[in-house]
Amino acid sequence: MNKLSQAIDYIEQGEIEEGLKLLNACVQEGTDEEKYNIARYYHTLGFVEQALKVTEELRMRYETESELTLFLAELYTDLDREDEAIEVLGEVTEDDDLYVQTLLTLADLYQMQGLEEVAEQKLLMARRLMPDESVIAFGLGELYSGRGSYAEAVPYYREVLAEHDDIAGVNISLRLAECLSALGQWEEAVLYYESGLQEQRDIHSLFGYAFTLYQAALYERAIAAFLEVKQEDPEYASLYLYLAECYDKEGLFQESYDTLREGLKTDEYSADLHVQVAEAAAKLSRIDEAQLELEQAIAIDPSHLRAALQLIHLFKQQEKYEEVIEIAADAIKYGEDDPQLIWETAYAKKQLELYSDALNHYRDAYTSFKDDSSFLEEYGYFLLEEGLRKEAKDVFQRLLQLDPTQVQIEELLYNLEDLQ
Repeated sequence: MNKLSQAIDYIEQGEIEEGLKLLNACVQEGTDEEKYNIARYYHTLGFVEQALKVTEELRMRYETESELTLFLAELYTDLDREDEAIEVLGEVTEDDDLYVQTLLTLADLYQMQGLEEVAEQKLLMARRLMPDESVIAFGLGELYSGRGSYAEAVPYYREVLAEHDDIAGVNISLRLAECLSALGQWEEAVLYYESGLQEQRDIHSLFGYAFTLYQAALYERAIAAFLEVKQEDPEYASLYLYLAECYDKEGLFQESYDTLREGLKTDEYSADLHVQVAEAAAKLSRIDEAQLELEQAIAIDPSHLRAALQLIHLFKQQEKYEEVIEIAADAIKYGEDDPQLIWETAYAKKQLELYSDALNHYRDAYTSFKDDSSFLEEYGYFLLEEGLRKEAKDVFQRLLQLDPTQVQIEELLYNLEDLQ
């Protein structure tokens, strides 16, 4: 047994210190080929600095050996020295047998540095040199899908899938399913998810499959898929909102409510979950509970528009107009600028007979709601009640332009003309 084999034997038997000491001796005494093998073995063991030292010495003598250059670049990359990796790879010439592999490695490095356009150029150059190489098509698919260019990624994944089910541990059917789902091609995405999940059933892909079924309005199947996600990982907080929504679409309101309650146990500080619990509670006529949940949502996120508007709706039903004004004011204070809040404030102040303030708010809201028939009708009648007939007439004329079928408004305008 030579020294290198003996060193490896020591290490594999757990005598690490003795083995490394013998490896070091082999580096001093061995041939260049043996030194290269030792560097590879150092790398396998995780001793990257030792591997680098040996490899750098070898490359000084074999600068044109591209295999050595690629390995050196890999070591630099492992040590977060990407710039040096790119520099040495740049010395590999186009006539080298490993030039395409060099381009692929460069593409990975440029992606790591966020230089996606340069990475794309390297991959396309490799594609021109080897147009039928699946690894290159896969690299382009990964590049495009990684930056959200799903339509560009899909053809490359389709090409790869014609030859390979997976590359580098990546299931191509699942990648393709993710891209198609992101493009809104739900039905086709479902088919690829089902194919891919037969080979690889990870939690991320299961959730993607369930979400795609939900988007495709296949709620019964989505429920089964989300329940599998829940069984695999009850802490997967995102599933509860969608599972509850699926139950709701199927008319299973109690199941929807119970699911959201479970979701709150995994993410009690989710304002969105509290809002959905409130909505589910309201459907079960639990109005007090709905109010408490909406107040909790606003306590978590004071600018949460959906929570504010839902709570305003409840308070309007109960004729609690001071509370309506307070909720709207707080939402605006914390940065929410939705004009609906102005409209709701105007209505509440009108109900409280704060007519001057109400008028100002209605006027502020008009710009945003001048094409909303409901707003125009409410605003027009308010102006009429305030004796502002000319303004009321203008608003009603606008309303009639939008909806000529409102005969009562036409009659009202006719009467206003007579009164002038």
